[in-house]
Amino acid sequence: MPLLLVLLLLALLAPSAAFAPPALGLGALLFKPRVGIVKSGEWTAGGGGGSGDNGEALAEAGRFFVDAFWTGKVGGASSLSSSQSQSLERQQIAEFKKRYYQRGGASSTGKLPGKYAGRSSDKRAELLVCVDGRGECVGCAGVEVERIKKMDGYDGSLSAPLMSNLAISRKYRRKGLAEDLVRAAEAVARKEWGYDECYLYVEKRNVPAVKLYQKLGYRTIWEDDSATTLLPTEDGRVANGKTTIVCMKRRLGGGLFGNLFGAS
Repeated sequence: MPLLLVLLLLALLAPSAAFAPPALGLGALLFKPRVGIVKSGEWTAGGGGGSGDNGEALAEAGRFFVDAFWTGKVGGASSLSSSQSQSLERQQIAEFKKRYYQRGGASSTGKLPGKYAGRSSDKRAELLVCVDGRGECVGCAGVEVERIKKMDGYDGSLSAPLMSNLAISRKYRRKGLAEDLVRAAEAVARKEWGYDECYLYVEKRNVPAVKLYQKLGYRTIWEDDSATTLLPTEDGRVANGKTTIVCMKRRLGGGLFGNLFGAS
């Protein structure tokens, strides 16, 4: 049987998943959709259009994120009620604007949210948007400079890029777009901001996401089993639930050996 036909059959039979590592073999190359990754201020469908004011783009990305991330979140309800969607949209849009809002290319605030974050003198932050041929958002990922706690028994922290808010539209999953967004965020951190490492937080129970990051070279630094997260519940509420947060790090530009021996 010709190799191309075998690859086509394997692609058709591949199981789907809510969030899965991208297929990085020949199948991904053959079936990778035509999309582009832009900064939120450059996304014309979101109202940015290169003007530098990305407020409308962040609102559109926030609505996308609720559908792509919060619907069916690991540990939560399989679908969202109307009230849950509205509540999460308000919170997500506000969070995106708090983190990534820019006017004239500058971030609006140095106040950085999160239990593990402090206040950094470096205020740079960027939301990257993956758009299809119609200009619609099919994925996103954020990166910002935060004060990240070392959690090593000492009351210390460091200033470094933190990647977050990675989400892919359901119909575009398992096509390598998650990897593309991670690499784009890393490129901003390294090539534009001059950092040589990138951090992220992920819930331990989100096993597919953890495996994806491990595949891309991220290594666990510490875990916190006392963390909490928002969870849409089956009875229509959005409640706080317990979770374990994993902090992971990757050295940028160090190649294979840099990540094998530079994780501490």
